[in-house]
Amino acid sequence: MPERKSPSLFAEILFLFAKIGAICLTFVLLFTFMFGFCRNGDSFMNPAIKDGDLVLFYRLDKRYVAQDVLVLKYQGKIQVRRVIALAGDTVDISQEGLMINGAIQQEPGIYVSTNRYEEGVEFPVTLKEGEVFVLGDHRTNAADSRIYGAVDISDTMGKVMGIFRRRNI
Repeated sequence: MPERKSPSLFAEILFLFAKIGAICLTFVLLFTFMFGFCRNGDSFMNPAIKDGDLVLFYRLDKRYVAQDVLVLKYQGKIQVRRVIALAGDTVDISQEGLMINGAIQQEPGIYVSTNRYEEGVEFPVTLKEGEVFVLGDHRTNAADSRIYGAVDISDTMGKVMGIFRRRNI
């Protein structure tokens, strides 16, 4: 039986680097086209997402439902906000609170009242196809749809999948 030659050390190292390169390329492609990371830069989603937390989001699913948390870009700044209303819904903010399609919303996890801003969107707002209305969980002075109006779904970056706390590191 002929003796089998073992690959040279150089060939083994080259094959190892090719494997490492393929793994790195896979991660780069996944986190460029499918997933994304961003740092939450404000406190308007407290207590769910705090300032400084890392947010993992999925870029390919933009079929949002109410209460989804999404990532969007407004005036060059990345924001994390909660979807409150979808296409066809009518949003109003009155003395009684947040109303969607004429019904007062009971929002567990929201600890401050939802108020109108003196400047910003005129209420009530009826959302068109392909739009969502977003609010921060900490409603006091949050930069959200009360200021810039409904958000076009094409302007969103994706749906939040996970949060990584970075506090006190």
